[in-house]
Amino acid sequence: MLLNYQAMDNKLIVKLDGELDHHVAENIRIELDEMIEKKRTKHLIFDLANLQFMDSSGIGVIMGRYKNISKMGGKVAIIEVPEKIDKIFTLSGLYRIVEKYPNITEALDRL
Repeated sequence: MLLNYQAMDNKLIVKLDGELDHHVAENIRIELDEMIEKKRTKHLIFDLANLQFMDSSGIGVIMGRYKNISKMGGKVAIIEVPEKIDKIFTLSGLYRIVEKYPNITEALDRL
């Protein structure tokens, strides 16, 4: 699993590349929380274009960051969701708390 970050104002864009499963979830949580604090992030955008697999641990990573960000008055968004992962998010109910946008431009405009 590779993570790439891009900070813009009070927004942090996180690009996930690879597989987000129970093998890497804890390390990803720690790394994301450190980056959110370091960049003083209010809004978080996950770019999933290159995410190949996600299990329930990955959903936990996103939900945990949502919980932390929302406590600070911010929002979490997801962009470029692969079809297989979109189905997982729909079934899990994740879209009830996290907004999905087709691309980064739209997500940045709405947050």
